[in-house]
Amino acid sequence: MRPWIRLVLPLGLALGAAACSDRSVVGDGPGGSVAASCSEAAPEALRTCLREFSAAVAACYTGSGGLCARDDAGIGAALAGLEQAVRASCSNGDFASLEVDAVVGRLRNSCSSEASSLAWRTYGGPQGAVWSSADTTARACLSAAHAAASVLFDDALGGVDACLAGSDCAKATVDMDQQALAATAWNEIMAACPDLGSLIALDPGTYVARSLRQIDCITATGHADTGPLDLGCGPSNAGFSAPRGEYVQVVVDGEKWGTQCGDGSDYAFQIRLAPEGEPLDRILIGLQGGGVCLFEDDCRSRMKSDPGLFTAMDDEPLDLGIASTDPAVSPFANWTHVYLPYCTQDVFAGGGVFEPLGDLAMPRFGAANLRAAIQMTRDVIWKMMDEEGGAGFRPDQVVALFGGWSAGGFGTLYNYHWLLDDLQWPQTSAFPDAGLALDNGSPLGVSGLGLVKIPAWGALPNLPPYCFVGDCAVGPVLYRAISPRLKQVPRQQFLILSNPKDSTQQNDAFFMDEAFWVNTLRRSYCETKDLNGIHYYFTSVSDESLHVVSLREPLWTGVVDGESMRDWFWRAVTEPDTLVSRVEEADFVQAIPGVEPYPCDVAP
Repeated sequence: MRPWIRLVLPLGLALGAAACSDRSVVGDGPGGSVAASCSEAAPEALRTCLREFSAAVAACYTGSGGLCARDDAGIGAALAGLEQAVRASCSNGDFASLEVDAVVGRLRNSCSSEASSLAWRTYGGPQGAVWSSADTTARACLSAAHAAASVLFDDALGGVDACLAGSDCAKATVDMDQQALAATAWNEIMAACPDLGSLIALDPGTYVARSLRQIDCITATGHADTGPLDLGCGPSNAGFSAPRGEYVQVVVDGEKWGTQCGDGSDYAFQIRLAPEGEPLDRILIGLQGGGVCLFEDDCRSRMKSDPGLFTAMDDEPLDLGIASTDPAVSPFANWTHVYLPYCTQDVFAGGGVFEPLGDLAMPRFGAANLRAAIQMTRDVIWKMMDEEGGAGFRPDQVVALFGGWSAGGFGTLYNYHWLLDDLQWPQTSAFPDAGLALDNGSPLGVSGLGLVKIPAWGALPNLPPYCFVGDCAVGPVLYRAISPRLKQVPRQQFLILSNPKDSTQQNDAFFMDEAFWVNTLRRSYCETKDLNGIHYYFTSVSDESLHVVSLREPLWTGVVDGESMRDWFWRAVTEPDTLVSRVEEADFVQAIPGVEPYPCDVAP
């Protein structure tokens, strides 16, 4: 955590200075004023916008119980004020070699997305799911938490801005001040709502720590030069370099990022930056599969029989189907590809803890590994795009496909919201392949195990603030919870893939009877297919068990209900509002005794 220097100004002067552009700051120049530099105006404009935007968002939730309208006056004024201040002070090339339009765009986005992210974390997503069902006491708690974090934002950023504007800015001083202000925020939240974690799965300490992480990203966005500050976000945090158009392995610094594999080795991932001439910010992220171990006996057995499941160092990227680097096979071949190995047997849910399993302390770091790798990827792309000049990097302009296979499909379910709400990549679609997470209704099922394993794996604070108890491990339950926050932009959607006959998926979810599995899949589809942002593509192979479909090129190019999976995915990215589910009745009723027809209309 990083402390800061608090600027002590009379309130009227502070607000007045914030509202002014750089070129009209009071001083000793001609006419009684002197033009401030772009490097001073830009971060101050962003800080002011964040303060005003956060106040407007809080007013919307407390007043109407939900997300602000697109034409909300308070939000409009905050963003307009930022733009006016920046345009009055900056010229092309003044800020990181970027054009003024690019600077305005990235700062407006930072203000909107960072303030929104804080609010969504507090109120239960954009839909305000927690706020809408909270009683008076709980609402007072949430309001106090949001107010304390908003003040933390404002004061911490003010200290950073003052430090970087001086000649003797020191990282240690900023760190110490931010730690002090974080402690103040924590005390205020603890006094108002020590049970914050029961409402949004984040205890006050974690809530404040995540706010501090945002401050690093805001600082990296608002300052072209962050000088001596050791930020955990942005171009200065880029921890590796890579050639374009070929895969390289990146080993993650576990001490810095809190990452680790199941055998204690370092986490590593593979990245292939888009070839020269292709946009870096079109990104395909794939999560490796590999089952799950739940108890001491099966974890020890897997460690002995297949030690490769517990290390990432020897995993090679997949180059098939959707993940192919051949443009003749995949329309995403020339995107940036990120391949995330799976080495923790926790379906990418573990929050960085050691689960006691008898004499075995099992590392559960799946979500920590995934999120570190994606943030490292972001920072490298951010650095490279800013160095190119022009528009530079904008998180809201990243177009991403985030998905995985088998256990990686489960990981997609449990981490997708993070890319939207925390990483702030709104144009991300998720594709869980063979990770339906269906529940069999017994204690030894996805729901029952979720009740036990979510806390045991430290996964609680990594789940959505509106869905974090046992049932939220179940795919259809999670779809219902997340659906109201999807489609803020058209690409926000789940693209759910599977072949109905899949003995691996069936057994991993503890369904002992194949017909029961297929019937549950069919019922689940019918109950969730019309949810906002939820789409399905089920292949129709009934004569053999097929686990994972998007990597099998015959299925990738094969047709279901008149559309190939390949074309369906491309439509999801290029024309998302025209996408429809592709599911067929096929011959499963005849091929598998006990299977019943879909209880809703599907293709023949």
